[in-house]
Amino acid sequence: MNDRLHVHIAGVSGVGMSALAELLLAQGFFVTGSDRTLDQGGTSEAVEVLKRAGLVVVPQDGSGITPGTHVLAVSTAIEADNPELLAAQRFGVEVVHRAAMLARLAMGKRVIAITGTAGKTTVTALVGYLLEQAGYDPTVVNGGIILNWRGDARLGNVRAGASDWWVVEADESDRSLLQFHPEHAIITNVSKDHFELDEVERLFRQFAAQVSGSIVAGRGMGSGVERDVIEPDSALLRAEGHWGFNLDGVQFEVAMPGRHNAENALLAATLCRELGVDASLVRSALANFRGVHRRLEVVGARAGVRIVDDYAHNPAKIAASWRAVAEDASRVFGYWRPHGFAPLALMHDELVDALASVMRAEDRLFILPVYYAGGTANRSVDSAHFVSALQERGVKVSLVSDYDELRARLLSDVSEGDVILGMGARDPELPRFAHRLATA
Repeated sequence: MNDRLHVHIAGVSGVGMSALAELLLAQGFFVTGSDRTLDQGGTSEAVEVLKRAGLVVVPQDGSGITPGTHVLAVSTAIEADNPELLAAQRFGVEVVHRAAMLARLAMGKRVIAITGTAGKTTVTALVGYLLEQAGYDPTVVNGGIILNWRGDARLGNVRAGASDWWVVEADESDRSLLQFHPEHAIITNVSKDHFELDEVERLFRQFAAQVSGSIVAGRGMGSGVERDVIEPDSALLRAEGHWGFNLDGVQFEVAMPGRHNAENALLAATLCRELGVDASLVRSALANFRGVHRRLEVVGARAGVRIVDDYAHNPAKIAASWRAVAEDASRVFGYWRPHGFAPLALMHDELVDALASVMRAEDRLFILPVYYAGGTANRSVDSAHFVSALQERGVKVSLVSDYDELRARLLSDVSEGDVILGMGARDPELPRFAHRLATA
């Protein structure tokens, strides 16, 4: 499936779509892409990198689809009246979901798929990096940018290898994990996020039944899965400001902050053990792994205040990130932007519980308006409702109207030894704001 076939990608600046674009370009496809954010005058660092790699950007008006287009690749977010979808229907162009396209490209390969409600991006990055260091030369397709692989001509969320080994992140949020029938897999954990808990558990059970080889899973994940699951039995360690773990008598140190990242590394190391990777090599590689963009990424500091940017958007991720930065902070000044009205309504009570459980008396939280990217949405639960619910639980939280107000509130209150923790998904302004805090 190559020979300069034309694939057009709708929403190419999105993290999953940009990864697919980078993989297709690396494999020699002619790739065009569009994004309504760009049409509205927005910018995308990912798209600028992809253009240097050969991506041709066109407006999202249907002009990118021609009778010669082989495939239109889309995400679940595409609307029925999207001009490119209508053009594809007019010309008889095949429309393929991103995950299905990735599964098609990986057909016949030795696939390792990583899924779970939280941590799958970091674990995918870890497994890919560890196997690269072990000489497996894997192809890696991830939902986050691996800082060790980032460069001017590549995003860092894709590594194009020459072997049959593929490491892919498999997403449960749109059920697209079921596109994969991998040789090996990791299931990090399960919690309520895009679906109710029983639906999430059902999805992971169905996914596990599609795995032909080893499954490594977080503690408690083996229950309900009708096959053998490897659950690492290792105590996590913390010494001299770093988390780590023992595995088969070997002590590993994790450079990334937070207990949850030690758990992520333990899962990755356990799978590498099952594949026969030497433990000393894994130990050395873990110490050199720099982490993932927007996963507790320290973007800078000002006046003794560290500024951390994180993708956290569900209760488990928010709680884990807050705990991690609080370990070495006098106070945590956090801000969060809900990534949609529907997710906020679905997870409202669990989000309130998570923040109320991890915030200390000295910590502060600021909530931005819900990120709205267009379309129809029930706005009955918004940021103001969320702030009121948190205040009823005694959380010291404030609603801010925009980034200008947030910046003023943060910089007027923080002092040396504090940490500013930015959290949220989808809104491209979140990482830019964190970098501006650190540099201006």
